[in-house]
Amino acid sequence: MAEENKQAPAETLEVELKNPGLAALLAWLWPGAGHLYQGRTAKGALYMICILTTYFFGFYIGDGRVVYASWRPEDRRLPYLCQVGVGIPALPAMLQAKIKEPGKPSPLGTDLMAPPQVAEHWQPGQDMDDLAQWHQETGVGFELGTLFTMVAGLLNILAIYDAFAGPVFIKPEDKKDKKKKKQRGPPEDEKKNDAKEEGIEYVEEKIS
Repeated sequence: MAEENKQAPAETLEVELKNPGLAALLAWLWPGAGHLYQGRTAKGALYMICILTTYFFGFYIGDGRVVYASWRPEDRRLPYLCQVGVGIPALPAMLQAKIKEPGKPSPLGTDLMAPPQVAEHWQPGQDMDDLAQWHQETGVGFELGTLFTMVAGLLNILAIYDAFAGPVFIKPEDKKDKKKKKQRGPPEDEKKNDAKEEGIEYVEEKIS
């Protein structure tokens, strides 16, 4: 009886998702914002802290250079497809890629998140391009920073799905189902057990 009372709330628990589409958009723009909009404060705060901490830690150890957008043949920045999952913190890279011209200062007044100048064909004796110099200056920090910012973006995609579709509940098994699993045996025994539970007399037929 006590077990049934404990299981009852799990079956009737409902989560108000409000407008799922808007919640998903907010969750993408800023991690946790969609859940705060739905009133799921604890989960929203958890997502915000964990995802943004992961993202900005990676951004920091990569010296602020690991998040940029570039689709040039010599530098296709595929990790950005994951990084942009965190929304607003990664969006300036898209703007920089559109407005900054190679070899010129950015109209935004900063080269933060601007794509590096990359040599199409490097030859011995030639100066290092921006990307090679970044790797040399940051060392392993560039690769680790890229990894952390990618993980943050992918985690936020899961958070976006949760804001849109809501949590997944596992319905507890009924006692009747558990009994059947425990008592499972030959087909004849199962028929006897089912008849016993339903209060029906079971008669076994013998073919001579």
